[in-house]
Amino acid sequence: MLNEFVYCPRLFHLEWVQQEFATSDDVEEGRYLHRVVDQETGNLPDESEALAGRAARSVSLSSQRLGMATRMDLVEDGGDGTVVPVDYKKGHPDKNGEAWPSDRVQVLVQALLLQEAGYVVERAEIWYAETRQRVHIMVDDAALKEITDTVKRAWEVAADPVAPPPLHDSPRCPRCSLVGICLPDELESLRVPPAQRRPLKRLMAPVLEGRPVYVTVQGAVIGVRHERLEIRLKSELEVSYRLIDISQVCVFGNVTVSAQAVRALMSRDIPVLWFSYGGWFSGIAEGLPGKNVDLRIAQFCATELRRLEISRRMISGKIRNSRTMLRRNSRGVVDDVGGQLKSLALQAMQADSPQRLLGIEGTAARLYFENFISLLGENVRIDVSGFSEGGRTRRPPGDPVNALLSFCYSLLIKDLTVTLEAVGFDPYYGMFHRPRFGRPALALDLAEEFRSLIAESVVLQVLNNGEVGPRDFKFRAGGCMLEADGRKAVLRAYERRLDQEVTHPQFGYKASYRRVMDIQARMLGAVMLGELDQYTAMMTR
Repeated sequence: MLNEFVYCPRLFHLEWVQQEFATSDDVEEGRYLHRVVDQETGNLPDESEALAGRAARSVSLSSQRLGMATRMDLVEDGGDGTVVPVDYKKGHPDKNGEAWPSDRVQVLVQALLLQEAGYVVERAEIWYAETRQRVHIMVDDAALKEITDTVKRAWEVAADPVAPPPLHDSPRCPRCSLVGICLPDELESLRVPPAQRRPLKRLMAPVLEGRPVYVTVQGAVIGVRHERLEIRLKSELEVSYRLIDISQVCVFGNVTVSAQAVRALMSRDIPVLWFSYGGWFSGIAEGLPGKNVDLRIAQFCATELRRLEISRRMISGKIRNSRTMLRRNSRGVVDDVGGQLKSLALQAMQADSPQRLLGIEGTAARLYFENFISLLGENVRIDVSGFSEGGRTRRPPGDPVNALLSFCYSLLIKDLTVTLEAVGFDPYYGMFHRPRFGRPALALDLAEEFRSLIAESVVLQVLNNGEVGPRDFKFRAGGCMLEADGRKAVLRAYERRLDQEVTHPQFGYKASYRRVMDIQARMLGAVMLGELDQYTAMMTR
């Protein structure tokens, strides 16, 4: 962690205080390099004895007085009763052949802890794998004072609940494993007026490589074997996936998940999400909750005015996205409706109470869904008269269009619930939607600006492309629900939509909708923690 602190204080805060972590190619290469020295071999002798030409690998030491702990890659005999800590690094020295400051601090900590334990240390060494050379560092009074000063500053940063600001236009950021979590360029961009923003370099986010697994076959059993998720039906293996390729497991209806599978998935921070047979999002199981306690404290302590300010921007963004959807795709004349929605979006930004904002949102939703049928093509295979006459209906949805909307909204809510929990939020305590038992209010808040961008776009796609038809729906007890084949078609379309790339309106680079949802959640977190003054909703125009 002191290595990270010297490299970037914000990185140290994110990893040590907020317990954020993401792997990268550099991290994995470093782990591979350490495969030998991570194997515990040999022992340090008593401090009064010498190593006598021997070496010890993967040695742990700690000091209660100093409040530090370390695991040393290698400790060698330095001669004359001294020992030498050797730290392995995958890269190379700086242009002067010296150790990088962050590497230097790390190995000096090891020397300090060895001295604290009673050993004589006169020098430390760093072995750089890329150039296959050792760099020597003298352990003198000046070096030890450097360490104690660094530790003091690190504890001061750790005591502050707000992370230090990102580095400014630093070459260290692009290869940092936490660049997709830290968002240095994005935070800096949002601090300047929109007219002065410049397009940012494309953000590569390795934390989102996994994909959801959907299990809809009734009676299926999910288990784990040899680092693979296996799905069986009547004891016969149907399909298996590598655990490292999975981001979440979604089960519909009567699907069994073994205790072994739940434990293995939780240990890898892969949530299991349960849906009813008809697609109603009913629950989630995951490992330990997000470790960013400071973010949840800020979320719970947000004032009514702060929550209203964020809610206004979310609802205004939703209305503007709905207007854009109608203007781009309607087959009728919607100029009048577009003008009304634009006016309502402006009113939402000026709402002086949650009740007033709720009324504006309801009026906009009514106008939008009254014209939703105009977005459908002439060759739609299902009967849409039920929606034309009854409009938006829920619990249960009364017609195929409503059934599709409800199902896609459930998928969107489950993804935002997972995203918010990964960032560190409590998804059940919202800004606009009020807390209610079992309702992920904050996920519903964030979903407002994504309803037309993702959920409703998927509904239009599967209807206009003929991906679902009359046989994909079942009517029962006054409601309508998707059959198994219809659910599979919608799930395929939904995942395609999440993988579709768009140009981010604030930052100018291309990102998938899956990534954009993560960015928005982290922007909301930055607002809660005081890193940004105001929240900016995701709007395509």
